[in-house]
Amino acid sequence: MQFLSGCTEKPVIELWKKHTLAREDVFPANALLEIRPFQVWLHHLDHKGEATVHMDTFQVARIAYCTADHNVSPNIFAWVYREINDDLSYQMDCHAVQCESKLEAKKLAHAMMEAFKKTFHSMKSDGRIHRSSSSEEASQELESDDG
Repeated sequence: MQFLSGCTEKPVIELWKKHTLAREDVFPANALLEIRPFQVWLHHLDHKGEATVHMDTFQVARIAYCTADHNVSPNIFAWVYREINDDLSYQMDCHAVQCESKLEAKKLAHAMMEAFKKTFHSMKSDGRIHRSSSSEEASQELESDDG
């Protein structure tokens, strides 16, 4: 499956609509996104800006696409995640965070690209990627679309 520029625009617009309709001025939804070499952690924050117990974890190897280029808001960073169901089928889910600035969204896209590279190189050295041409192809596929 190949993802093209703009493929996250429609899901991000839907997420944005849900966010603006459900916006609560007293307790805005705050989170901290931490991109690590093999995992992405989405820490949920309480109304005081402190981390709660709840955290979403995403495996970098299952992130199919990311971008920091959206018409609805330049401050949005989004990624497409391959969620594996109980019956081993999968679905592609779009996740997004609103950053403080367009620059911060682009920094997240670049950090994700670096995480992709580290994960890919680790998988290749572990023998989990076997095609001889996969190095060049994966490097091209792992490029993030950050505008």
